[in-house]
Amino acid sequence: MLINENKYHELRNQLDAQKVVLVAVSKTKPVEALQALYDLGHRDFGENYVQELVDKQPKLPADIRWHFIGHLQSNKVKYIAPFVHLIHGVDSLKLLKEINKQAQKANKIIEVLLQVHIAQEETKFGFDNSELEELFTVQKDAIEEMKHVRIMGFMGMASFTENEAQVREEFRSLRTLFDRYKEYPVSTINLSILSMGMSGDYTIAVEEGSNMVRIGSLIFGARDYSA
Repeated sequence: MLINENKYHELRNQLDAQKVVLVAVSKTKPVEALQALYDLGHRDFGENYVQELVDKQPKLPADIRWHFIGHLQSNKVKYIAPFVHLIHGVDSLKLLKEINKQAQKANKIIEVLLQVHIAQEETKFGFDNSELEELFTVQKDAIEEMKHVRIMGFMGMASFTENEAQVREEFRSLRTLFDRYKEYPVSTINLSILSMGMSGDYTIAVEEGSNMVRIGSLIFGARDYSA
């Protein structure tokens, strides 16, 4: 079975009712599985690896909205710039500048989310509170000069823990930052997307204000990393 069709419909019904966008995380999955989900009407797919995304994109319908949700290196932006719909994990001003540069070459505006570090684990990428403050104040002019990139919101990943109270508090902290920075008057910033929640914690994320979730294993089953 390529996809869990019943679970997908259950998720869609639940999330659509709450006006939450479902990004189907399709990393390591074959194009046949993505096509099967596409045939059910799904259009938002998330990939973590540039090469895998570049390989899959031409083999699938052109109206798919590709989300890049992994850690993106500046030197790889050029490969996905022509077709990417939303880049979720922008964690530095350097990366923002490169996305703007490659978007200009592609004659388009690329929408992005700023990744904010909310987990206690040190392995997660993202801006911390002080870096975010600097970006919106000290670097405000630099951001406004980027006419080919648009900051649409924030993305965050909670700690990998069974402690639901901790996960909830981490999501809540990002919602607080999101609400705070929504008020900042920067022309290239339009904070409307709060991307929080994956297969194991999306219900908590939605309760805490997420309007975009990234779900893979509930739809496609466990990933096979042996290939």
